Amino acid sequence: MRFFCCVVTLEKSKRPGCFQATKRSVFFFFISNVNAIPTARSRMNVRTLVSLAMLTGIAYVVMLLSKILPQVYNFLQLDVKDTVICIGGFVFGPLAAAMISIVVALVEMFTVSDTGPIGFLMNVLATCAFSCTAAFVYKKMHTKKGAVIGLTLGTICLTAVMILWNYLITPIYQGIPRDAIVAMLPTVFLPFNVVKGGLNMALILVLYKPVVTALRKARLVPESQTILQNKGKVNAGFLLFSIALLATFVTIALVLMGIL
Repeated sequence: MRFFCCVVTLEKSKRPGCFQATKRSVFFFFISNVNAIPTARSRMNVRTLVSLAMLTGIAYVVMLLSKILPQVYNFLQLDVKDTVICIGGFVFGPLAAAMISIVVALVEMFTVSDTGPIGFLMNVLATCAFSCTAAFVYKKMHTKKGAVIGLTLGTICLTAVMILWNYLITPIYQGIPRDAIVAMLPTVFLPFNVVKGGLNMALILVLYKPVVTALRKARLVPESQTILQNKGKVNAGFLLFSIALLATFVTIALVLMGIL
């Protein structure tokens, strides 16, 4: 690629208040091999790709670890990979959350899942409903309050979307009569998705600050990236609220899994 630059100096014309260019003052030069000149934007793009790749890998590992947990009602799996994906969405935007979600679900389908394309679709819908909604709201309201509102709306959106799609899809790949699915919507799918969303919400509120701080120290996040606002100050009340919320949803999840 080449840049063509022209530098022109002006000298005062004979006409009052006018200027004119002279041939002697025109210089041309070319800059070739622009790729040899690193730009801040290109460096940031590389760092963003590295961060997204790392978050994708972590989300996949978390998904594998989540499969160790007992299933709820013998066919529903509590999965906390949405925590990692949503943190990526908070840092890089809702589109990044959607990209990580699709890649992780695709790799899961070809490696450890036995539900095929239908499971892939349900996986992406669930994760995007939660993570993209939360990341979109947080992008508009870049505060602790915005994070809580976004995650709450993400949980509501996750629950609504999965109730609808479980009604439509579950009879097809689980072989359960639709009438039985209708009866399970308020007693099984509603509490399961509320707990799943609440558990991920609490984990994000607890983990977001240390994760982003680590990424910033590794120079994988822009310095302008705030950490739930307040300029990185520790808010003891907010931290206690997050821990209490996490303890509540962990307890409920253990009850649903039959451990307690």
